[in-house]
Amino acid sequence: MATVARFDLKLDAEDKDLLSRAASLMGTTMAGFVRSAAKEKAQTLLEQESRVTLSKRDFLAFNAALHGAFKPNPALQGALKAVAKVKRA
Repeated sequence: MATVARFDLKLDAEDKDLLSRAASLMGTTMAGFVRSAAKEKAQTLLEQESRVTLSKRDFLAFNAALHGAFKPNPALQGALKAVAKVKRA
């Protein structure tokens, strides 16, 4: 069984009435309605924040960089030569 954590929320009367009516329409408790709505909103926000959105220009530049010819810089060339020597030894 999952651990239950408590979360208290204070609302003004107008907000409580609004949530109560919406919960009633959904056939659930106010707590269930708030829990469901908050979870849905949190998941949507986290999904949006985990995506990277590029303009068409930036996407084309990124794509070209990925598919372009790769030329190792001098530091990488040296490291590759050093590894090759170690493997031969």
